[in-house]
Amino acid sequence: MSSILARETRLNLTPKGDKSRVNNMACKCKGEGPIDANVASLKNFFTPESVAVIGASSEPGKVGYDILFNLIDAKFQGKIYPVNPKAPEILGIPAFKSVSEIPGNVDLAVVVIPSKFIPGVITECGEKGIKNIVVISAGFKEMGAEGKALEVQLMENANKYGIRIIGPNCLGIISTACGLNASFAPVTPKNGKIGLLSQSGALATAILDWSSKNGIGYNKFFTFGNQADVGTNDLLRAWKDDDDIKVVVAYVEDVKDGVEFMDIAKQVTAIKPFVLVKAGGTAAGAKAAASHTGSLAGADRAYDAAFNQTGVLRAKSVQELFDMAIAFTNSPLPKGSRIGIVTNAGGPGILCTDAVERAGMSLASLSEETVAKLKSKLPAAANFHNPVDVLGDAKAALYDFAIETTLADEGVDGVIVLVTPQTSTEIVETADVVVKYNNSAEKPIFASFIGGTLQAKGIDILRNNEVPTYPFPERAVQAFKALVDYATWRNTAHEEPKVYNVDKATVVAAFAKTRAEGRTTLNEIECADILKAYGFKLPASKLCTSADDVASFSNSIGYPVVMKIASPDILHKSDCGGVKVGLKNEAELRAAYEDMMTNVKAKMPNANIWGVNIQQMVVEGKQTILGVSKDAQFGPMIMFGLGGIYVEVLKDVTFRIAPVDEREVREMVKEIRSYKLLTGVRGEKSVDMDAVVDAIMRLSQLVTDFPEIEEMDINPLIAMPGDGGVIAIDSRISLKV
Repeated sequence: MSSILARETRLNLTPKGDKSRVNNMACKCKGEGPIDANVASLKNFFTPESVAVIGASSEPGKVGYDILFNLIDAKFQGKIYPVNPKAPEILGIPAFKSVSEIPGNVDLAVVVIPSKFIPGVITECGEKGIKNIVVISAGFKEMGAEGKALEVQLMENANKYGIRIIGPNCLGIISTACGLNASFAPVTPKNGKIGLLSQSGALATAILDWSSKNGIGYNKFFTFGNQADVGTNDLLRAWKDDDDIKVVVAYVEDVKDGVEFMDIAKQVTAIKPFVLVKAGGTAAGAKAAASHTGSLAGADRAYDAAFNQTGVLRAKSVQELFDMAIAFTNSPLPKGSRIGIVTNAGGPGILCTDAVERAGMSLASLSEETVAKLKSKLPAAANFHNPVDVLGDAKAALYDFAIETTLADEGVDGVIVLVTPQTSTEIVETADVVVKYNNSAEKPIFASFIGGTLQAKGIDILRNNEVPTYPFPERAVQAFKALVDYATWRNTAHEEPKVYNVDKATVVAAFAKTRAEGRTTLNEIECADILKAYGFKLPASKLCTSADDVASFSNSIGYPVVMKIASPDILHKSDCGGVKVGLKNEAELRAAYEDMMTNVKAKMPNANIWGVNIQQMVVEGKQTILGVSKDAQFGPMIMFGLGGIYVEVLKDVTFRIAPVDEREVREMVKEIRSYKLLTGVRGEKSVDMDAVVDAIMRLSQLVTDFPEIEEMDINPLIAMPGDGGVIAIDSRISLKV
């Protein structure tokens, strides 16, 4: 029997002649109270009392059939209206020739007809008073220019009537609390605590199939295809206060409005965890750029920075996404990261211990009282210290005692229970023990029943009782780390970025002059003036136009000095011999000047040469680099790293989206792999870390105040030892074209 026919046998069809479903009970989903007009406008996607399927079909295998079938099969708690001009009834429900013929109100329309007819149907729905529509059909902007024009027309008609659209080109939507399966997915998920949103309908069907096998339930499961209207940000705003959703998970390929996304995501994570897989993050999508920052940035770094700053947990795979989601659905947040392990095998216990340390957590040190209590009942050959090894012949009662004792230790923030199938292992009974503590303990308890067929009954018990359970210890540890990371985020005090008293007028004038001269790149002297206006310290410097001028200024400030070519046409000075460092006296200085002028003019004959910039050479401190790259989605992205080889070769840098506060900056600085070089090694003094942090926050304010800055580098920014501050040696600024 085909799957369609098999599903038909489970239908409870409405008697003919009745133009509504017998069960007209409205959805009773929690958290549906409107928070703002945008959320209120989406209400009937979540809690409709009536649904029209426009394009409903009586032919199995057609999408219009599957959607109507799913609504019935999921026991939708409202009225269902099939719309088909050629069928008097479909699946035992009377059909209507058009939406306008349906008596009474219709809360939600699901449209699955050829794309060319949909703009007209949108107008018909608008005249009927329908405000929420799911457009399943493809054939829009994903098909090229003609389809894009059709999608524009669709939205123009929708906007005329204040209609909110999900789709087009989507799988559909599911809201299990009220039996709404307005999709053509082959599986209806069980009710649960997860809210899922996905840009990919095909991936969503695979997720539903996998979830059904693994006992994972959803409260809401939404796909939104082309995002012509409703998208990620809209659903996040609606779901953050939905009490039925305990954790939000998402698959996204892009974000429409990155700034809005960050604002909403931060609101969501203040209430509940938000776990996300972001696809399309390879270097192939990065643009070519003139600055170090631009070339190192790339879109994926921007997403990482945005997630870091908003508490979003980024999963590396769909598997990890659901490992995390399972962890959050029925676990209290831990108070710390000290893990207790109870196992009946030494090898898995060691693997779990290794995974804990690699994840940046710690193996809990059990108190003397706990160890003594374990010794009182465990076999003499057992391990009484963490990981607690109850030995291979341990019965369920011994697991019960070991878990209870370990959980009770104040130095333990959570427990991972490992079970391998030995001949004497009571798998079902041990699973029941884990369920007992999962339901009663104030600390998280995870399980890893390692194995296959022998463990199946125990694993089913764990899953059916919402115990976070994983096939291997390493996955349990990674999921536990997500709990720790989210708990840390929730407990962190978030502050507003510091605002400095700066000279904006100087920057406005410099940018205006640059544009008036037909340039988008500022020269070194203009950049220096801008940095001074924002409180940066710079070495003594001067633009000189002759050898005598060079000598006179250098003698006045003292040696050694640095000489750099000054030209609006030369971005990379060293590539054409335009940089000389460590000039120790006037003779070296004059020779260097003549040599530079000759070489630069030979290599860049058409460049406009203004002269050379003489700069006092800073011989102490550590070279760092600050930068900015304008991300298309999130705006100005701040970069920090060590200069020299660390940025050129190792690319040891870290990013944040501006504006940034002091806590974010201090975390940012500590993230680079070479951070210890700044704090002092082998007897060296630490650099002035407060001054480094201050410089990054000043740069953040500059690019926030002036969003027309497209790219910018301060390279190097010398971090002086002790409390010597920082000195901006060289800089580059490019404006938006």
